[in-house]
Amino acid sequence: MRVIMLLAVLGAGMLASPQEPPGHVWTIQELFTRNVGTPTAQDAQFPPHKIIGNVYYVGTESLASFLVTTPAGHILINSAYERTVPTIRDSVTKLGFTFEDVKILLGSHAHGDHMQGDKAVVALTKARAYAMAEDLPALATIGGSAANPPVAYEPLKDGETVTLGGVVLTAHHTPGHTPGCTTWTLRVSEGGRTYDVLIIGSVGVNPGTNLVGNPALVAQYERSLNFLKTAHVDVPLGSHPAMYNMAEKYAKVSAGRPNPYIDPAGFQAEVSIQATAFANELKRQQVEGPPARRGGGGAAPR
Repeated sequence: MRVIMLLAVLGAGMLASPQEPPGHVWTIQELFTRNVGTPTAQDAQFPPHKIIGNVYYVGTESLASFLVTTPAGHILINSAYERTVPTIRDSVTKLGFTFEDVKILLGSHAHGDHMQGDKAVVALTKARAYAMAEDLPALATIGGSAANPPVAYEPLKDGETVTLGGVVLTAHHTPGHTPGCTTWTLRVSEGGRTYDVLIIGSVGVNPGTNLVGNPALVAQYERSLNFLKTAHVDVPLGSHPAMYNMAEKYAKVSAGRPNPYIDPAGFQAEVSIQATAFANELKRQQVEGPPARRGGGGAAPR
């Protein structure tokens, strides 16, 4: 069953390796499509699994959610859409944990496909929710069922930490994709060694974004990319599984063999892809002018 599911996922091409095809220069539209995936991929449960140490994957084929377990309860990163919360809950249960033991809820950035489910998670678990201060206005309008009360986020600043059961996560403000886009880092232990884990919030440029008319936004992207370029990362993760080539790595997991999620070279390759796509889009707009404004009714940014 696992092999069949993996072949279906890989064959769909929505979780393709960020290094493929060889020599290909990704555009921002291609990266957007690669990351977001099809509506089916957004909703389809990916086999929940251990990544490394006490970090587990509990998301869908194209929307990443992570569970960090501790003796004092658990931390959930990214609730995805409200409709995704039952899938995440089921994944947590299949791993042998209790969803109601989630004590802290975190997120990557204030887009519906990553944090719309926050109200539902908090209603189910009574978890404390944290978010970068710059994203709080957008989170207040992100939607979700009116039956669940608004989330009282505890605001974060760049470099602040969230701690539970001896686990420390650091919030890095990596704006551009959203004003408060957040990259999370933590250290985990496995096999007598300690590894640096980083979860990219996002540095993707949404199609239709005006860069040439917004130098402050350009500066935000440049700052965020510079942070990623200098970060020490053993285990790269991201708000979309395609950012770290999850499907291919999951297929390689085998007892007694090296953990494929330990991939510092893959992290540098992904950062290079994102930086090149950003630079090329900025150059294109400098020559051709800003993109046309997108009208209402389009898909929400990711």
